[in-house]
Amino acid sequence: MRKLFILFSLFFLTKAWTQPVKDPLRSKFVLVIHGGAGTILKSQMTPEKEKAYNEALNNALTIGYTILKKGGTALDAAEAAVRSMEDNPLFNAGKGAVFTNEGKNELDAAIMNGQTLAAGSVAGVTTIRNPISAARAVMEKSPHVMMVGAGAEKFARQQGLDIVDPSYFYTEERWKGLQRAWKADSAKMQMDHTDTSKNAGTGYGEFFYSPLGVGGKYGTVGAVALDRHGNLAAATSTGGMTNKKFGRVGDAPIIGAGTYANNKTVAISGTGWGEYFIRLVMAKSISDMMEFGKIKLKAAAEEMIMKRLPALGGDGGLIAVDKEGNIAMPFCTEGMYRGYIKEDGKATVKIYKQ
Repeated sequence: MRKLFILFSLFFLTKAWTQPVKDPLRSKFVLVIHGGAGTILKSQMTPEKEKAYNEALNNALTIGYTILKKGGTALDAAEAAVRSMEDNPLFNAGKGAVFTNEGKNELDAAIMNGQTLAAGSVAGVTTIRNPISAARAVMEKSPHVMMVGAGAEKFARQQGLDIVDPSYFYTEERWKGLQRAWKADSAKMQMDHTDTSKNAGTGYGEFFYSPLGVGGKYGTVGAVALDRHGNLAAATSTGGMTNKKFGRVGDAPIIGAGTYANNKTVAISGTGWGEYFIRLVMAKSISDMMEFGKIKLKAAAEEMIMKRLPALGGDGGLIAVDKEGNIAMPFCTEGMYRGYIKEDGKATVKIYKQ
């Protein structure tokens, strides 16, 4: 009997030793989102539209929060929050994407896993309903980081993602925006054939003109998250800039520019004049300042957004969460659709400078 007891004891002890140790869930988690930055003034906003934006931002936060509260990953929460905004025509991403000079909707998106530094992005796609999910598929189902155009769409179809007719992205408001841009473009061409404006040399002269300019509205959407496992993730999606030409791609799908996540430092999603975010390597620069310069998130983010970005001639904003759960939402424009939610479940949403 004693031998039998010893055998059973050895069996259960061995079984206990061989069981994997589960990662204890932390109490702290954070989700931060944005819906674009630019000239967003309360004086120009109707109560109905302000309410609609607040509801859309709160909805995205609720979706992501539900995932994080249950112990879901930062990747899942960030992707889900961005998908909800891609499906909302209020935002320049997915359903609400702006039109190119040719009257098309070309979408870009990126996602990054802070735990592994894996990343995926798509650019210039026209038939993928949720580009952020295509970006994740590139990251997880392929050996690549970026896919563009028809190739990215073919890959998305193979992965079973939701493919739509390009007409799905049509909205009357965005179409009217293109008409205004065409009119402004035509007037500018007649007045200035040599392009001696303040935009000379930037690529925004007579070959590429947007009524946005400095202080315009950039409708990119994004989400960054810290989950209960201590992992960070970032996701960004956009329809680009109204009246863009020649297959222009901005910073959103460029890893290190408009999207970046690293568990050692921070997760970031940007919104603004993409060319300047690319030139500044915006997101990675902030991460490097934190990792190598030992600069805190708030100081690093404000240095890049409030000083270096406008000094170069650009504008915009970003959202960020660091490995400790600290957040930053700086912007050098009149407003930025933004919000955050933490483990207490209290959502905070803002639009204007406050």
